[in-house]
Amino acid sequence: MTPLRTLLALPVSCALLAVAATASSAPATPASDTVLAQLVTRGGVPAAALLAREETGTRYAHAGTGIARDDHFRAGSITKTFIATVVLQLAAEHRLSLSDTVEQHLPGLVRGAGNDGRALTLRALLTHTSGLADFTQDTRGVVPVTPLQAVRLALTHPPADRGRFSYSSTNYVLLGMVIRQVTGDSYATEAERRIIAPLGLTGTSFPGSRADLPSPHGRAYAADGTDVTSLDPRVAGAAGELVTTLADLDRFYAALLGGRLLPPRWLREMRDTRAAHGAYGMGLFPVKLPCGVTVWGHNGRISGSYVRTAATVDGRRVLTYRVNTDAIADPDLEPRLLAAEFCPRHP
Repeated sequence: MTPLRTLLALPVSCALLAVAATASSAPATPASDTVLAQLVTRGGVPAAALLAREETGTRYAHAGTGIARDDHFRAGSITKTFIATVVLQLAAEHRLSLSDTVEQHLPGLVRGAGNDGRALTLRALLTHTSGLADFTQDTRGVVPVTPLQAVRLALTHPPADRGRFSYSSTNYVLLGMVIRQVTGDSYATEAERRIIAPLGLTGTSFPGSRADLPSPHGRAYAADGTDVTSLDPRVAGAAGELVTTLADLDRFYAALLGGRLLPPRWLREMRDTRAAHGAYGMGLFPVKLPCGVTVWGHNGRISGSYVRTAATVDGRRVLTYRVNTDAIADPDLEPRLLAAEFCPRHP
């Protein structure tokens, strides 16, 4: 016969098992979603959102108020990945060579204060090893300028050491000018024809001088809280003009790193960081995470917006996150977010 205390214990045990089963069936919050929330609580941003793309599907998360999944936003320097892709496609078509000098395509333009386009190659522009000053030092990223004005501002400054990595948006403004010289069309037209339309990036555009964001969109705030939702994209031009969505950026980087936009040789060139001593490829840069995984992508900062996309080298896993301001109070949160997404069992 079963002891009485054993019989009395059975209902309690069953109840505990039921609780345990219920707890185990509840989905755990992904670690990256937890870090995303900290962008609001510790990073001081009004709102944040991420869209993770995996082979099994996508996952969306947001924190704070003011951001929706399908919102359009300014992507800043993520534009550089699009521009680099177009240039490398032109190289694959033998319409230009990365060893071409800037002078060959834009004769007489890059001269002054020790800068000389005869000594600079397209490879140097792509890898930020030209030494050209960043025109946004003068405009602070808030003054609209034409490409020619941007270059002339940069040429009032002496160059940094040529051959060393020195990030400068002037490089990509010049690449935008080279695209027009080679093709007869603007960089926006070429990117639309070669990337945006083939991939079906319906939320992505180069707005030119249009200051309003397409609908739907939320608000964008400068670091001091000023509403900067309306912004003339000519503050960045070919170096940062792009407007896009979370889903479109995930799709773009998955296609790029998955080999759908460039032949294998040219995708390897894009990921070759030797010219920039490991810091940068061509429109992409790598980050090695604590678990040993290396992710590839780019970030973008423009008044009212900060965006970061990172992906595995094969493009099978992609994460894009954004905040609706250009400042994050705690810079350690981004590496933690990437590690939480791409490193298994990261705390």
